[in-house]
Amino acid sequence: MREISAQQLKEHLQASVSSPLLLDVREPWEYQICHIEGAQLMPMSQIPQTYKTLDPQQEIVVICHHGRRSLQVGNYLERAGFARIVNLTGGVDAWARDVDPSMPTY
Repeated sequence: MREISAQQLKEHLQASVSSPLLLDVREPWEYQICHIEGAQLMPMSQIPQTYKTLDPQQEIVVICHHGRRSLQVGNYLERAGFARIVNLTGGVDAWARDVDPSMPTY
């Protein structure tokens, strides 16, 4: 699994012709506080039931609060056959700190 910083993700999103899926694995209440624009919410607890709705060939950037849950989900998806998984190190907290200081934090 590849890891990417918030700044690298910002640059990647700006340069990409085909955008990766931004998969936010936090809880709905966390997502309501803040999220990266365009991110799809799929809480970690629901991944075993819902991951088959995802395209295993698409690049997927997994996002959480600090990068720990997303790392676990990324590993799970890789074991399920997904080949293009990327973990956002530092999660939305790093995004708010390094890319979008106007984003609420918690």
